[in-house]
Amino acid sequence: MRLFTKSAALHCAKSGYGIRINSVHPGYIWTPMVQGLTAEDAAARQKLVDLHPIGHLGEPDDIAYGILYLASDESKFMTGSELVIDGGYTAQ
Repeated sequence: MRLFTKSAALHCAKSGYGIRINSVHPGYIWTPMVQGLTAEDAAARQKLVDLHPIGHLGEPDDIAYGILYLASDESKFMTGSELVIDGGYTAQ
């Protein structure tokens, strides 16, 4: 996905399409899917939380705000980038 993002961004930029290409890489987000993994096991949920240096799981709004930024003019000079929203999970 990372290489595809960069390749597509370069292609669109060099072709003059006026399209910016970026990708979002989320960590564990507290959604029904993750809730289903840990629904009846508090220890399992805590293990997921402990994987994140920030000390908690992400929420859907955390990802939505990142996408809102990418869709806004505030990111007009951003293309070919990876927006990692994972509470420090991949920084370890």
